[in-house]
This record gives sequence, structure tokens and C-alpha cells, in this order.
Amino acid sequence: MTRPDPSSDASVHSLHQPTRNPGLPLDVSRLENLAVNTSAVERRAATLATRRSLKKDHQAAWLLKAVTCIDLTTLAGDDTPGRVERLCAKARQPVRRDLLEGLGVADLGLSVGAVCVYHEMVPAAVAALADSGIPVAAVSAGFPAGLSWREGRIAEVEASVAAGAAEIDIVINRGLVLSGDWQALHDEVRAFREAAGPAHLKAILGTGDLGPLRQVARASQVAMMAGADFIKTSTGKESINATLPVSLVMLRQIRAFEEETGQRIGFKPAGGISTAKTILAYQIMMREELGRPWLDPTLFRVGASGLLGDIERQLEHHLSGAYSASHRHPMG
Repeated sequence: MTRPDPSSDASVHSLHQPTRNPGLPLDVSRLENLAVNTSAVERRAATLATRRSLKKDHQAAWLLKAVTCIDLTTLAGDDTPGRVERLCAKARQPVRRDLLEGLGVADLGLSVGAVCVYHEMVPAAVAALADSGIPVAAVSAGFPAGLSWREGRIAEVEASVAAGAAEIDIVINRGLVLSGDWQALHDEVRAFREAAGPAHLKAILGTGDLGPLRQVARASQVAMMAGADFIKTSTGKESINATLPVSLVMLRQIRAFEEETGQRIGFKPAGGISTAKTILAYQIMMREELGRPWLDPTLFRVGASGLLGDIERQLEHHLSGAYSASHRHPMG
């Protein structure tokens, strides 16, 4: 394999560290003027996987880049500190050493973007990742429904940061979107922004519950105006999670926000992204819609647990010409 070039689209090296989003006062007129051509969005999304042909070394380089953008996640009801510790071990060494050596990239220090856990598991994750440079992300604010007592949700955000979480994935109250109460939504996300302090704030929109794509666009704008550093599609618990059309709408709102404010906002699809083919389609979309900076983990994350195993299988196929059994790629 050709070693990934730091100047290429799929370099595994960070490009920059974006500044925290200071947010803006709510501008309802911006929401009233939003329109989404659903048919055009669906047509565009359907062509994404065919617009670039990523083969052999190039595909392997893009998949290695994808690894650095994974928020390796466990959000199960039976999570234990031991499970989290095993997940963190995988986060430190996400791809088997023999595969990295075969690809000629064993010295790159490859790791995932973050480890994402419930608040209760934050101390275990922080301890397991000590000195690794890998941040811990905590899902907070009444995850996954976002309907619990507001003061309790704010307190959970503060507690997760105090426990060592460097990133907070909050979930919005989708009812505020469905009822069009944009000021309440702005105030809610703003309160979470303030509670998160120095931590990066990812706002989960729960797009599968929001209805038409125009509502997704509006919710995206309000979250960014309120100070979200990332906007995220889903909790992974909805019946419909991340999709390319929904993601395309959100990316175009990110682009419009940057054009208007100069502030770069990150994007995180989550739920149902479990194959190398799927993540390549998302990477192509990020590159074509927003540009090279959004291939970097500072601006692109993917919430996943099973994706890493399939990426490893594809990398082994690249080296050996044969697909391996899933048990050769354990999660830790």
C-alpha cells in the first residue's frame, strides 16, 4: 500500500482544531426562509456512492481515515466498567497491528476519535484512556428521549464534564421542533452549552422523529445558533437513524452557517452505519459538500460500534485478497 500522504484527502493527520462555537441570538426569519427540495436531495444522495471510485490503496487510505473519525460507542443497558475498559483498549489499538504493518502505516499512532458512553461509565472510560489523548464523550441531557426534568438534564451535563468527559452529546426535546417553539429550543441548547463549559457540545436532533426535511434544516440552524459545536443525526435508538438525505440537508445548513458567520460546525451521523461501503459514501459526501477540512475528526465523527470490524475486514481483504471471519476482528 502507498503510505497515506498528509496532504491528501484521506490523511490520518489532523488539519486544525476548530474554535468553540460562540453561538448567536435566535433569528426566526432565517428559519422562515428555509426550504428543502426533497426530491432533489434524494436524487443527490442516491448518486453519492457512485461519484468517486475508491479502489485499492486509495480506498484503504480513506478507510484508515474513517477509523480516526469513529466515536467508538457502547450505550447498552447492561454496560459495565469491564466492557468499557475493553472498548477503550480497542480505541487505543483500533486496527490489528499486523494489518497496519502490512499497510506500511504502523508508525502513525492510529486511534479512534473518541469513546462514547453513558454518564455512569465516564470515570471508567477516563481512567482506561489516561495519557492516550483519546477524549471521552458522554451522552447526556436525558438521552435518548430528552424529556426528563430540565434542571436534572443540565446537572447531568455538568456532572459528566466534572467526571472528565471532554465532549458532551446532548439530545434535544424533539417536541419543541414539532411544535415550532424555536425560542424554547434555542434556550434549551444554550443552557446545555453553558453547562458543558470547555467541553465540545454535540446536539443530537433525533431526525427520525422530526418529520419533513425542512424541519431537520430548521432544527439544525437553531442548534448551531445556540452554540452547538457539532450537530448529530440520531441517538441510534430511533426507528430511523442516520440516512444520506437527512445528512445532506444538515451538511448544507452547516455550509450556510459557515458562509454567514465564518464558524465551522462539525457533523456526526449515528445509528445504522456498520459497513465500510456506507462510511465511504459519507466521507465522499463530506468532501464534496463541505470540503477537505470536514474529513478530519475535529469536524467529522461517526457514532458506531460495529463499523470498525467491517473496516478491518476490508483492510485484510486489501492485503490478502480474501475476506476473513468476523471473529478475527474483536471489539476488545
